Amino acid sequence: MPVAVGLHYFASGADNLLHPPSILLHGAGGQHLFWPAQIRRLPDQRVFAPDLPGHGRSSGLGHHSISDYAGVLLEFVKALNLSTVVLVGHSMGGAIALDFSARYPSRVLGLVLVGTGATLRVSAALMRTTSHLETFPEAIKLLTRLSFGPQTDARLKELASRRLAEIRLPVLHGDLLACDAFEGSQQLAAITAPTLILCGTADKMTPPVHSVFLRDHIAGARLELVPDAGHMVMLEKPELVAGLLSDFLDSIGYQPGR
Repeated sequence: MPVAVGLHYFASGADNLLHPPSILLHGAGGQHLFWPAQIRRLPDQRVFAPDLPGHGRSSGLGHHSISDYAGVLLEFVKALNLSTVVLVGHSMGGAIALDFSARYPSRVLGLVLVGTGATLRVSAALMRTTSHLETFPEAIKLLTRLSFGPQTDARLKELASRRLAEIRLPVLHGDLLACDAFEGSQQLAAITAPTLILCGTADKMTPPVHSVFLRDHIAGARLELVPDAGHMVMLEKPELVAGLLSDFLDSIGYQPGR
């Protein structure tokens, strides 16, 4: 994997300059592999999927605020010499995308918000179990249970659980602190980019009411609810999400060199 500003990232179609560059932003405790291959390798698209600091293959300690992560994203965009981008954010990644879009609107061509919200309050149980090493296995079990819909294949949940367990405890806890402190409601009116919102109807982490709020407060936003999917909607319904994302990207007016 290539590296930019200390972030390891996956790239697909990087030289496809006829299409807008898309950046996939994973959620708390995640990494680029939480975006399935169908999305990371969207045909005829230009996709970049970084591991945030301290996550996956990227070094660092992670951050305790969404705005700090948005600052890292800005440096990443600059390092890749990208003038404008489409941001695709899941959960905490969606909060980062919202913050970035409000701060740097001229750099955002489009916004895709997946299983996220204008606020991301974290349960006391998750905060407690990520505070101590001895309760870390309990935290991973709780995260896994909350992240998937009832019809999800057990093998997929087990794989996701193993990947979550790879994160260092302080990084995961820092992510949850960042999510819990995030307040993006006042930023939504500043977002002018075309916006697609995706949410699973069985999402227990960020229930559909959060996505409805985003739709109602971002001008022109469109909401797609995915039946029977949970918080990890992109892993549970990869083909459906990939199709919606590809159609959205194709709808964005883009001039090479922008």
